[in-house]
Amino acid sequence: MDSSIASSAVLVDLNISVWTARKLDKSVSKEIDIDKNTTTKAGNYNKHLLAGASELENITKLSTEIRDWHTRQTLPWSDTGTRLLPMTNFFDYKDQLSEYEDLFQERVDSFLSNYPNIITVMAYRLGKLFNRNDYPDVDVIKQRFSLKYTIMPVPEAGDFRISVEQDMKSKLEDEYQKAYDERVNNAMSDAWSRVHKTVEHIVDRLSGNDKKIFRDSLVNNALDLTNLLTKLNVTKDAKLENVRVQLEKSLMGVDPADLRQHADLRADVVNKVNSIMENI
Repeated sequence: MDSSIASSAVLVDLNISVWTARKLDKSVSKEIDIDKNTTTKAGNYNKHLLAGASELENITKLSTEIRDWHTRQTLPWSDTGTRLLPMTNFFDYKDQLSEYEDLFQERVDSFLSNYPNIITVMAYRLGKLFNRNDYPDVDVIKQRFSLKYTIMPVPEAGDFRISVEQDMKSKLEDEYQKAYDERVNNAMSDAWSRVHKTVEHIVDRLSGNDKKIFRDSLVNNALDLTNLLTKLNVTKDAKLENVRVQLEKSLMGVDPADLRQHADLRADVVNKVNSIMENI
C-alpha cells in the first residue's frame, strides 16, 4: 500500500438536499389516460408546484454549482460517492465550502421568507392545477434543504481490529490492499482523464486555418487545471507533473484574443499541446 495516501489525504462526503417541489397529480393522470384512450396507469402527471419561481431555481442552480466544484476539487474514491481530498487542497476546499454554506443558507432563508407570496403567485400560474393542500407549511419545507459534509481519515489496510485467525486476517488485509490500490489507481486515472479531455479540446478548437470562435475559458480553464493538478497529484506521479508543467508552459501568457486572430500562434500552441498528447 502507498501509506503516504493515508497521511496526505482525507475522505469527504458531501450531501446536498433541495426540495424538488413536484407532486404526482393522480386525478390529472387519470384524466389524461381517459382523454388519450390509454390503458390504466399508462403515465403519470407530476406537477411542478413552484413553476418559474426564481427563488427555488437559484437554490437548485447553486447546489449544482457546489456539486460540480466539489467534484473538480477532489478525486473519486468509492462507489458510494465518497471522494479523496488531498491535504494540499484541504484548507482551500474548506474555505470555499464555508462560503458556499453561507450562500446556500442565505438563498434558502430568502426562499422561505417569500414562500407564502410564491404560493399566491402559483395559484394564478397553475390555474385549475393549483391545490393549496399540495404546499406543506414553511417549517416542513425548511427541513427539505440541507448542505452537510463529513471528513474522514483514509483507513490503512493493516488496521483490522478484530479477533480472527492470522490466516484469515492476512486474507482480509490482502483483499483490502487490492481494493485500496484499485481506488488509488481510479483516483489518478481521473486526474489523467481531466488532462486528456482538456488537451483534446484545445487541439480540436484550435486546429485548422480558419478564424476560430471559442471562449476565453478555453485557455483559462486549462491553466486552472494545471494549478489544481499540483494539489490532486496525491501519488506524486512524476509523469503527470511533467505533463502538467508542459501544459502550463504552453499556455502561460497566451491571450485568447490573439489566438483567434493569428493562425501561426494557434498552430504553435497546437504543436506544443500535441507533443503533450504523446505523453498521455
